Amino acid sequence: MEQFTPGLLFIIGLGVFGGMLGAWFFQKIKCPQVIGYIAIGLLLGETGFKFIRQVDIVNLKMFNLFALGIIGFLVGGELKIAIFKKYAKQFTAILLGEGVLAFLLVGGSSFFIVHLITGNFAASLAAGVVFGAIASATDPASTIDVLWEYRSKGTMTSAVIAIVALDDVLAMTLYGLGTSAAQLLVSKSGSLGTALGHISIELFGALAMGAVASLILTAFLRWVPQAERGAAMSIGIILLLISLAAYYGMDVILASMMLGFMLSNLAPRRSEELFKLMRNFSVPIYVLFFVLVGARLAIGSMPVWLWGLVAVYVVGRSAGKMLGAYLGAKVTGSEPVIRKYLGMSLFAQGGVAIGLSIMAAEHLGNVTITESMSLGEMIIFVVTSTTLCVQVIGPPMVKLAIKLAGEAGKDITEADVMATMLVSDVVDDKLITITEGDSISKAVKFFTEHDMLICPVLDSEKRLSGVLTFDALKDVLIDRNTWDWLLVADIMKSADDCSTGNDSLKTVYERMQRLKIDQMPVLAGDKNRQVLGILDIRKIRTRVHAEMLNRGISLEEGVTA
Repeated sequence: MEQFTPGLLFIIGLGVFGGMLGAWFFQKIKCPQVIGYIAIGLLLGETGFKFIRQVDIVNLKMFNLFALGIIGFLVGGELKIAIFKKYAKQFTAILLGEGVLAFLLVGGSSFFIVHLITGNFAASLAAGVVFGAIASATDPASTIDVLWEYRSKGTMTSAVIAIVALDDVLAMTLYGLGTSAAQLLVSKSGSLGTALGHISIELFGALAMGAVASLILTAFLRWVPQAERGAAMSIGIILLLISLAAYYGMDVILASMMLGFMLSNLAPRRSEELFKLMRNFSVPIYVLFFVLVGARLAIGSMPVWLWGLVAVYVVGRSAGKMLGAYLGAKVTGSEPVIRKYLGMSLFAQGGVAIGLSIMAAEHLGNVTITESMSLGEMIIFVVTSTTLCVQVIGPPMVKLAIKLAGEAGKDITEADVMATMLVSDVVDDKLITITEGDSISKAVKFFTEHDMLICPVLDSEKRLSGVLTFDALKDVLIDRNTWDWLLVADIMKSADDCSTGNDSLKTVYERMQRLKIDQMPVLAGDKNRQVLGILDIRKIRTRVHAEMLNRGISLEEGVTA
């Protein structure tokens, strides 16, 4: 029987569909959905049924770059200048603490294990330096995904977002210096000064490219008020940005992060709806990205001794992240929740670390560790395996941290509050109506005396027959002679758009926005045409804001006051 060789479209479809099923299952057992994505990737990839092969992952490299660009853009959109101004000192100390300590612990333990196996001091030290540098990176995608999934909001959440965003800069710096030092150790060639120059160009170049792209996008958004078109334009800018960044060897995540950061701060109101649309658009991209992370892992082909290296890497990195974050927070006098729980949120390791490991393997692929393995191969094996381990424990630890900090479920929006309310909670029951047989003169008097855009029209049995709108009335106002003999029944409209008191306020509000109507009659029931009152979209917002304040939710921050 001829072997089935699925094409890329089949793989993309299988990955997204399977990933969503995995997410659904793991959410059912109270685990973050990102674990389900990776688990499905393991089943579909090299470790499982081999539907997704390494050649397919290579062919989807451009998709991974796009995914990293979207991730960076959305993470950047979460960063606010006001937060940085307030916590800059704390964030810097925590970042250096968790990143450098993870570098030292992983680097030292990795050197010890590799030297114990090989006896090669230079190669062991090179391996330790590279592993330490890669260990400093924290995956923003899965961390932010958990924060969004559990609607987290608060001081520690803001700190987590800032740290995982800035971690990319620190990891790139340590990686550049680390790989240059490793090449010096094993080949006696290269220069740390030259490496530092290259790193500066890559990092500052990425920031400059992202800043320029944000200015261009912000300018165009002034002429494109529709959020949907703005999102499409944003995707186009992101694609252009990441392609240029990749071509010139710049950091893709950092460039797109700068784009999102500047856009959210330069045009906070215009970009708010755009970021919401982009988050919805990003769901299948996130799913496939993490499915490919799982599919990349070939666990069965690893030598036994490498598992010892994986173990010390995971333990050293986790300890370094937690202890370093605690020390950095304690030195700067950070709030207790940050000192206690921030380090627990930094375990995740993903696309950035894997990307760095692939680049390190290209630079160090000719260095022999054992007869059957090069240093480059060992780096990829260890980093991909540790990525699986920490992605399994990382998201649950983020979930635990935000729950212990009391910040889970605090990102409450107007829509969330509306979802808990009924139309009857906000309906204006001070009802004033007119009948089908009333004259236009009476209708004119009604609109003159009341701040209304519509008026319910009742039939002889006091049931809703139609609605009279101010727009319909304007058409007959010119000829005053018609006011006394023309009846309301002659110009009223059918009452097709109504609600009942038991309807969900959120559902009705969204329908009113979609229909672009400001007021709607409220009936006693679907079959009972008795009018209870009028639903006014302005009064809905006022009532919801009052309810948010009653629940202790800040209208600006969305956190418990």
